[in-house]
Amino acid sequence: MGGFRVTWRELAEAELAEQLPRRWAHSRGVVERASQLTGLLGDEADLLLSAAVLHDIGYAPRLATTGFHPLDGARFLRDVHAADDRVVRLVANHSFALLEAEERGLREALKAEFPLLEDERLVDALVWCDMTTTPDGGLTTAEERVAEIVGRYGADSVVGRFIRRASPEIFAAVARVEAALAGQPR
Repeated sequence: MGGFRVTWRELAEAELAEQLPRRWAHSRGVVERASQLTGLLGDEADLLLSAAVLHDIGYAPRLATTGFHPLDGARFLRDVHAADDRVVRLVANHSFALLEAEERGLREALKAEFPLLEDERLVDALVWCDMTTTPDGGLTTAEERVAEIVGRYGADSVVGRFIRRASPEIFAAVARVEAALAGQPR
């Protein structure tokens, strides 16, 4: 990995590894998935790799100001580390976070501060990486991952309601990435 990504990896590790080792394992798995997409993304691959390692940094206890990890992580990356705007927006909006923000009454704040990237390939790629990686960093299907999230949080929780609403979008994004991967020369 290049120096830029190592720096982000070190930051994510410092914030997550000790206090949230399972979350750190998941983030490392998401990076492994992202590395499988570099051929599809070309020059944009570094953006995905950076967002992959940073996507859950907002779970770090010292960063959790709103309790909504995409927003907390994105604010930290923007305000403290002056991260690339596209990386910050990917982190803020990963895996259809706007729908969860709506459940939490934070939709307008998220939308105003961190507009969704127009590049659907990058957005879909991060969804694929996140939603096909277990909490322990292993491989899974998007359907199994959604079921695991509902089971962990409960169907009637904020996260459970969000993930059930977002699941058609998640499955469609994953399908687009898998179709693109299937079309790649081997």
